[in-house]
Amino acid sequence: MFIVKNRITGLICAIGCIASASLYAQKTIQITNPSDFPRNEVVSIPVSDLRAFLKKTKETDLRIKDGNNKFITIQWIDYNGDKKNDELLFQVNIEAKATNTYTLVSDPKTPVPESKITTYSRLVPERVDDYAWENDKVAFRVYGPKGQEEALAGVKGSTLSSGVDIWFKRTDQPVINKWYKGYLTDPMYYHKDTRGEGYDPYPVGDSRGTGGIGIWYQDKLEVSRNFISSKTIAEGPLRTVFELTYKGFSTFDVKETKRISLDLGSNFSKFESNFKSELGAPNYTIGISLHKNEGETKLNDRAGYYLHWEKIDDAYVGEGIVVNPNIVQKSFAYRTEVPDQSNLLVVTTPQPKLTYYAGFAWEKSGQIKTKDDWENMLQKQAKIVANPLVIELK
Repeated sequence: MFIVKNRITGLICAIGCIASASLYAQKTIQITNPSDFPRNEVVSIPVSDLRAFLKKTKETDLRIKDGNNKFITIQWIDYNGDKKNDELLFQVNIEAKATNTYTLVSDPKTPVPESKITTYSRLVPERVDDYAWENDKVAFRVYGPKGQEEALAGVKGSTLSSGVDIWFKRTDQPVINKWYKGYLTDPMYYHKDTRGEGYDPYPVGDSRGTGGIGIWYQDKLEVSRNFISSKTIAEGPLRTVFELTYKGFSTFDVKETKRISLDLGSNFSKFESNFKSELGAPNYTIGISLHKNEGETKLNDRAGYYLHWEKIDDAYVGEGIVVNPNIVQKSFAYRTEVPDQSNLLVVTTPQPKLTYYAGFAWEKSGQIKTKDDWENMLQKQAKIVANPLVIELK
């Protein structure tokens, strides 16, 4: 019996040791691209999935090497502000139908490589209280409570709107701080394309801009006013994240908290809108301004992408929305002679959380040349959303 017991104990120990070894052997991350086109994306790994590796390595010592044994840029994000990281981010570039392998290593002596390009966002008190965000491709902004207060008081140049403004960039370097600094001495500073960086010629008014929210009710779009509070969650080399809250609006007293994120290399901001309405809203509607109704639209309910193509000044810009087609009730181009009220509208089934993507590309950025180029970019974004990269830790 003693011998048997020891053999059993030894067997249990062996099994436990194997399990433990397997637990601590987690050293690689395999990323598979299921699409028939190359993808360059930021991927996120929940910290909970790195538990085995982090049992023997501090987060500050963790590094990632690519298939060429080179260290790559990483970014940690704490989403809830509890001083504990929730996700690890890194960027991957994968050919169609291919798999890339990345290696986790503990190397406190090697600094994390710095990126020459970045994402960024912040509240901008020097221009009332805009909230602006950008990456190496695009820039956006929305309008805050002081701006609303000034607009209601009739202050010239103020904006009363929950629409999303877009800034046309043709540099991969940050422009937010530079353009707002120029604004302090010249209010037209970023409205003129004189420095080779781009400018802001995009009129928002009370339209939806590119990706604003409303409720389509009784043949009319009911919208909120400016955000009432903002919170920056992360800004770094790979992703910027922030939240905006909006006061109750519409017949249905809808309160919205909107989390917005923008990844390096992407033309699309990700919008995650959380709604509360005790009166039961009939839908949540995403919009794009049609301005003076001189552009072209294309609505694809089946694939879940929506296109607007227009000429602003001497160049074309394409704006678009990507959303899960399973939640779309209908879409249409609402055209009117009333200023700022013409919008491409995507009406979605009401739910507590609505996730969608909205973005743009400007002809002078060099990213696109034609409407077909922009539609191809939208099609790919819809496929990316529907078919995420496959991540496997080993």
